[in-house]
Amino acid sequence: MDVKALTRILFLYIPLPMFWALLEQQGSRWTLQATRMNRNLGFIVLQPDQMQVLNPLLVLIFIPLFDLVIYPLVSKCGINFSSLRKMAVGMILACLAFAVVAVVETKVNEMAPPQPGPQEIFLQVLNLADDEVKVTVVGDDNNSLLPESIRSFQKMPHYSKLHLKTKSQDFHFHLKYHNLSVYTEHSVEEKKWYSLIIREDGESISSMMVKDAENITTNGMTAVRFLNTLHKEVNINLGADISLNVGEDYDVSAYRTVQIGEYSAVRCKTEDDDFLLNLGLLNFGAAYLFVITNSTRQGPQAWKTEDIPANKISIAWQLPQYVLVTAGEVMFSVTGLEFSYSQAPSSMKSVLQAAWLLTIGVGNFIVLTVAQFSDLVQWVEFTLFSCLLLLVCLVFSIMGYYYVPLKSEDIQEPAAKKIPHIQENTINLETKNTKL
Repeated sequence: MDVKALTRILFLYIPLPMFWALLEQQGSRWTLQATRMNRNLGFIVLQPDQMQVLNPLLVLIFIPLFDLVIYPLVSKCGINFSSLRKMAVGMILACLAFAVVAVVETKVNEMAPPQPGPQEIFLQVLNLADDEVKVTVVGDDNNSLLPESIRSFQKMPHYSKLHLKTKSQDFHFHLKYHNLSVYTEHSVEEKKWYSLIIREDGESISSMMVKDAENITTNGMTAVRFLNTLHKEVNINLGADISLNVGEDYDVSAYRTVQIGEYSAVRCKTEDDDFLLNLGLLNFGAAYLFVITNSTRQGPQAWKTEDIPANKISIAWQLPQYVLVTAGEVMFSVTGLEFSYSQAPSSMKSVLQAAWLLTIGVGNFIVLTVAQFSDLVQWVEFTLFSCLLLLVCLVFSIMGYYYVPLKSEDIQEPAAKKIPHIQENTINLETKNTKL
């Protein structure tokens, strides 16, 4: 009879792993989403994994709130809110949470820079000459990168998309500067970002092609690199034991990731001079290029441009999804354990706990499998999980509709018959204390 009662409950456990597949993504997919968001809340700057503190905090708030307020109100409305119905509602709340996650993910993706496709590149032009330059791609169409000439130290609004005929090819550019026409050639590869840097070369101009950042700020930090127009090598100290050397005459450093924040006085030195550079605010997820110039009487200055824009979606937009999934967890997990223990014989409660933990393990395995073999876009994957749990919730509701709950006296009856008459009073006292 004990085994029979256990198998009836284990049958209801079959759909449960899908709920855990969604819940356990708080520490993986949701944290990765937080790395691409602006974590500055004004009064505090959060780390991506610190948002997970909301889950246990909300659990402590929701358990008494549901038991003392929400459930009694539902009962007063004449609704029979059984344990299985509470678990089904918990699944629906988790579905809604992942629908919110998918919406937030689409908004984050809208702010992300576009990705070049096959036989495509993205190109921006940085004019470091002292006057405007007209840049034209020499080829079949002779397309201008911009309809107007590029002014000196003009910040480009966006990258221009260029199409390649093969995976890699040479591009020819026509640079019109004053009354001069300069032709230059550079080799590029598909699916890359490039900066065409125009510089003075005596009375004429020349150009150099530099490969830009490629998903270097996915961890949520900010990345910087420097272009040195001085005739001396510059050593730059960014603090926290981060320093780099930039060679003379338009040398470009590699990207270095640094902490976000205000960098108003960065110490720099050459072989015969020390000076400070004001880099301004380095924001979440951005990649910056700083051009060190000496065109003013105030000494070397840093001209700032963004290779990758900063994250603009606040991490506070993750709060609704945490509220929904935690409410679902309280209704599903707490109620599910309570229901299982009320239906299981005393001799099977440990086995039942092991089976409950096994459903959590299977849920994690589902997430691992989808992450390993799925090539879906992230917001589509979130939507897929939401739809799957909604389908599983429907199946669980049908199973719960036909489930006949066992009464407590039916569970205790077989064990009570085996109690010797001489120990009846003692055992009954122990049973009453256990129930209390």
